[in-house]
Amino acid sequence: MTTTGTDEGSFTAEERAAMKERAAEVRKARKRGSKADREQDLLEKIAEMPPADRALAERVHAIVREHAPTLTPRTWYGQPAYAKDGKVVCFFQAAAKFGTRYATLGFNDVAELEDGTMWPTAFALTDVTPADEKRIAELVRRVAG
Repeated sequence: MTTTGTDEGSFTAEERAAMKERAAEVRKARKRGSKADREQDLLEKIAEMPPADRALAERVHAIVREHAPTLTPRTWYGQPAYAKDGKVVCFFQAAAKFGTRYATLGFNDVAELEDGTMWPTAFALTDVTPADEKRIAELVRRVAG
């Protein structure tokens, strides 16, 4: 990650870029917020990803669209995301976005995936095996209700 300040509170260049992307998404949604436009924006962001991230994001997108078609595809901080009732419930974060070792499939609190007193809210992805596909499908079906 690239840091620009010496303070622990400084945002990295990548974090500042993500915030700017989010602001642009909000402005764009106000102008042309149709579901088709939002999905097209998501597909364009996936197409811009490096090959390894793109393959994972395409697979996740296909699983979500097949198993949770009621979730609305959109972008969120410049990454693929899926919303329910206007709120982002799950998202994909490319490894290249912040220079991490793996991509992430995350779930926000509104996804309501509680299971006891402790549960995962994000999963590292390096591949999508048939077992992973089954687990992702199960999670997004639960989120979609």
